[in-house]
Amino acid sequence: MRKFLITGLGTGYMPFAPGTWGSLGVTIIYVALAMLGVRAPIIWGVMAGIAVLATWGCLAWGEYAEGVFGKKDPGQVTLDEWAGQAVAYLFVPFVAGWSGVLTPALIGLMLFRFMDIAKPSPACRLQSLKGGLGIVVDDLIAGVYANIAAQVLLRWVLQVA
Repeated sequence: MRKFLITGLGTGYMPFAPGTWGSLGVTIIYVALAMLGVRAPIIWGVMAGIAVLATWGCLAWGEYAEGVFGKKDPGQVTLDEWAGQAVAYLFVPFVAGWSGVLTPALIGLMLFRFMDIAKPSPACRLQSLKGGLGIVVDDLIAGVYANIAAQVLLRWVLQVA
């Protein structure tokens, strides 16, 4: 069971770009809740819950995962992407309707994937930490950077309320 969870509900087994598939898992939840008419504060609460639980999972099972997959921060582990992507969606504004939800969702996804791959400082240095902390901390930082960029882009450039 923990292997299934640490691989982001199996998204880590996708043959191409498993990190992106992990991020898509959170994005699907974000979009589905918004399209079902769930209010923004509840969606942000769900995103915070995902971030906390995914971070806990990485910290608790990181060394286990490295042992199972035989390397540091294995690509199959995508629970860290779940944590970071959820952080990227915290307090991100959206409006009702497909375009009002999909635009912020896609912006948040693209910005998080960019930040996760580019690993701006201090994420690149902190990734070398041992076990679960090294697995998840760079993704949390990428999530914070993506969130800041999304807030600026959506609120001030695109003027989404």
